This record gives sequence, structure tokens and C-alpha cells, in this order.
Amino acid sequence: MKLARDLTCAEIVELVTDYLEGGLPVDGRERFEEHIAYCDWCLTYVDQMRQTIEAAGRLQEEDLSPQLQQGLLAAFRDWRGA
Repeated sequence: MKLARDLTCAEIVELVTDYLEGGLPVDGRERFEEHIAYCDWCLTYVDQMRQTIEAAGRLQEEDLSPQLQQGLLAAFRDWRGA
């Protein structure tokens, strides 16, 4: 049986979205939570991601300047090719 501590920090980064959205199966969630219980860096990362999602969810289109909107659109258009 693979121990929860076998999850690497890189795997936590890859799984954080599924974790925060409730998309991990029970055993995956338990392994994730065990890792962040002993890894302060990953716990901080998960908390930062949670705060970022909450803050982004409060943004309205009118909160962004037209220049910022255009810059974001251009960045995401170009992102697919990266």
C-alpha cells in the first residue's frame, strides 16, 4: 500500500484544483490531506490557491480596465501555443 507521504509536492500542485473542486476520489483526498497536514509549504500553497479562487470569483468585468482586459485576452490567446 502506498503511503500518503509518498505524494510529492509536485503531485500536490497538480492535484490542487481537483481537491478544491471536490473532484478527488475519497482515497486521493485522504492522501492529499495527509500530505498537507505535514508539509507546511503545500498547506500554504493550497491556502493561497483557495484565496485566489475566492478573490477571482468576486471580480466583475467592470473591475478591470480596458487595457488589462485586452492584455489578459492576448495572453490567453497566446497561451495555447506555449
